[in-house]
Amino acid sequence: MSRVASGVGMTSQRTRNRMIERLREQGIRNERVLSAIAGVPRHLFVEEALASRAYEDTALPLGFSQTISQPYIVAKMIELLLNGRELGKTLEIGAGCGYQSAVLAHLTKDVYAVERIEPLLAKAKLNLRAIQQFNVRLKYADGQLGLPEAAPFDTIILAAAASSIPQALLQQLALGGKMLLPLGTGEQKLLLIERQAEGFIETRLEGVRFVPLLSGLE
Repeated sequence: MSRVASGVGMTSQRTRNRMIERLREQGIRNERVLSAIAGVPRHLFVEEALASRAYEDTALPLGFSQTISQPYIVAKMIELLLNGRELGKTLEIGAGCGYQSAVLAHLTKDVYAVERIEPLLAKAKLNLRAIQQFNVRLKYADGQLGLPEAAPFDTIILAAAASSIPQALLQQLALGGKMLLPLGTGEQKLLLIERQAEGFIETRLEGVRFVPLLSGLE
């Protein structure tokens, strides 16, 4: 029996609706973001043994010391980036299993995602193919270096915490673009960076907890 078939009961519309209502209660207001989250079958992106927990508001392990982010954090970060604008050409650093890439692809047709752990990248490709999401360009690359051959980007989102702002990513951000990243080694906070004609404007936001952004390839 396929994972899609075996998960039918668990992934009923009622189950997804409960997740969306929970996100609303937590303060997510952008209906486009909520619709995008509702449109991605999260149970297909987690380990089969954890599928029954896929719609809980929690991060879940993916292996390789990585996690799939909790739905609230995915929704909150994208809502912050979408506020008053379109995402446009988007770069995701840390594709992981492809879940956030799939959500982003519901909101913009131009998504690039890089992943430094090759088996995870292979998993993301399979997951996105399984849901027929073909407008995400995945690449095996060091996220700290970004994707210079496809720059500039209107939006850059990081799914791992940087100890300092990656300078290569700043240079790949388009004028008028926004980058959102978890920043810090012990205590982490979301940092929103906007590139304007006069320079970069930084806004520190709420506390978060992410795996660290590492360099190199695995």
